[in-house]
Amino acid sequence: MAAIGRHTTADYYGCRKETLNDMELLQNIVSQAIHAANLKMLSIQTYQFEPEGITVLALLTDGHLGIHSYPELGFAAVDLFTCDSHSHPEKALLTMKKELSPEKTKNTTIKRGDFGSERDMKPRTKTNSGAIRKVRDTGTKVLKFLANK
Repeated sequence: MAAIGRHTTADYYGCRKETLNDMELLQNIVSQAIHAANLKMLSIQTYQFEPEGITVLALLTDGHLGIHSYPELGFAAVDLFTCDSHSHPEKALLTMKKELSPEKTKNTTIKRGDFGSERDMKPRTKTNSGAIRKVRDTGTKVLKFLANK
């Protein structure tokens, strides 16, 4: 089965505190990223935490884009899911990276809905036969001992 979508998380370290605590700027960055990736936004929600920190979530026709900022740590967590074939999520992440100017980044991409082969979908069971093996080995030792007598 082919993957249904791509889910990318990006951790941005060493971002400027002022940028991460500016709701209007973060909304603009999310909008720019959506446009750069050829995605279509349905709605956007924002929330300002006290004393600092912002969450911006964009609902897309084919997924979502979210950013959670931690100004006190200079950290932003980005989450992007797309389930179409015409968008370019990597361009969205490049736009966000350019605008947030992190010192260090870490990206992780997951193929969603990709089960691999049919064999991969079957549950795996693990059995512990250590106790049974000990009993069998002890029985063998006793029989050898008795045979020698």
